[in-house]
Amino acid sequence: MTRFAVLGAGRIGQVHARAIASVEGASLVAIADPVAEAAQGVAMKYGCDIRTIDTIEASDDVDAVVICTPTDTHADLIERFCRMGKAVFCEKPVDLDAGRVRDCLRVVDETGGRVMLGFNRRFDPDFVALKAAIDAGRIGKVEMVTIISRDPSAPPAEYIPRSGGIFRDMTIHDFDMARWLLGEEVETVMAQASVLTDAKIAELGDYDSVNVILRTASGKQAIITNSRRATYGYDQRIEVLGETGMVNAKNQHSANIQIADAQGFHDAPLLDFFMTRYIAAYAAEIAGFVAALRDGTPMPTTTLDGLRALELADAALESAKSGQAVLMVNAKQKAA
Repeated sequence: MTRFAVLGAGRIGQVHARAIASVEGASLVAIADPVAEAAQGVAMKYGCDIRTIDTIEASDDVDAVVICTPTDTHADLIERFCRMGKAVFCEKPVDLDAGRVRDCLRVVDETGGRVMLGFNRRFDPDFVALKAAIDAGRIGKVEMVTIISRDPSAPPAEYIPRSGGIFRDMTIHDFDMARWLLGEEVETVMAQASVLTDAKIAELGDYDSVNVILRTASGKQAIITNSRRATYGYDQRIEVLGETGMVNAKNQHSANIQIADAQGFHDAPLLDFFMTRYIAAYAAEIAGFVAALRDGTPMPTTTLDGLRALELADAALESAKSGQAVLMVNAKQKAA
């Protein structure tokens, strides 16, 4: 049994608490949050203790922590708990600054830390099946990947300045998926970005509508399209074209039904946001973390994956501002 403490009882902390409660071989021992009401809500729902981070650090009955605190605390907490010999699951990103992430990676290596980064989309059952079809050779060698990711609406205005911007906050998930599906590191990044949904987002120094083209040294391409406004629901689709075929993962709906009448064919609404769309993925990634700890195997997603995705986000922002393609380092490495 892996005994967990969750650091942060906000929206994503609650998602991970629910995931831990649903996974065999995992138990939630403690929750930490400076907002007493938030911590109390998780404690009452899952029957765990409320403790401070300092207390959790010294607790013998905690094997692993799940870091769901603000982004600017992630790297420090990873280093702190690695030095204490506790396993760490951390929500992305490690930090918004790539240099700080590299420093953190060195501490993880020096301490032999067991750290997994939360790129939950790799664990979505449909996306896992899509990747399995690619790995089984069902479509031959991958040539082009298309990823569509659109949110129903933008986050609160106060969140945008501390989010790192759309590329580091939203597209970063798609950069990780692109690396995973391409199987190669990206050589060049070309991005376009606009504000089309809300002028306030431009005033805050961010974008709400972006398209990115990634190219590997062998010529494989990935096209990513993001929007902060999809009036029809949470739009999450992937298509992979190979030399002998194509595989795609379609949107998930609130019900698997279709109604036909005189006005045409009508599907049930799309799921409304990531907390409902990716319930199974969040549970599967915690299960993967527990399995890696139990079996002594490599973590399914690592802090290095986080660094590579952040580097792509930084390059995309540079490209969007300059209008020029950005050449990446490490382009000849095989993707994780």
